Amino acid sequence: MASVAGRATASTPGAFPPLPRAVVQSFYRRMRAVAPAAVGAIERDRAGDPERAFADTACGRLARSLDDAGLRALGMWTHHWCMRFYDDDTRAARRLVREIAARPGLGWTADEVRWMLRESVWAGPGAAERFTLPRAAAAQLPATDSPFDELPPEAQVPHQRRPDRSG
Repeated sequence: MASVAGRATASTPGAFPPLPRAVVQSFYRRMRAVAPAAVGAIERDRAGDPERAFADTACGRLARSLDDAGLRALGMWTHHWCMRFYDDDTRAARRLVREIAARPGLGWTADEVRWMLRESVWAGPGAAERFTLPRAAAAQLPATDSPFDELPPEAQVPHQRRPDRSG
């Protein structure tokens, strides 16, 4: 199992510029709001049929019930949970992360992406899918807000090319 250091790493200087405490607190407040429903849905899906279509799962129903901000908070909480407890028990949660990562236009902020990237870096290579959500979220940011340049060299994530929509 891989583990991250948690809240302390969210604003620790070092490889990353620190995030303001108020920003980090807002992330945790939003994630706490969705956490009880997320835990319940993940537990029901862990006990259910893993081959069921996502829309028919408890996680799928939860995701459908949330607006974009709620879905971002759910993605961040689930990503955080997976980075702390990455093992076979997180299959349903990792599926939820992949489903949220596939959703365009959720309005991710650069600070949200930076926070998830920190979680991913601290989790280490044992968490094979650790960049799934931050990479997808970063691809939705304007190129000028790309946080990938802030990663230490050993954790660089390839930039994703967005389709040219100019013409």
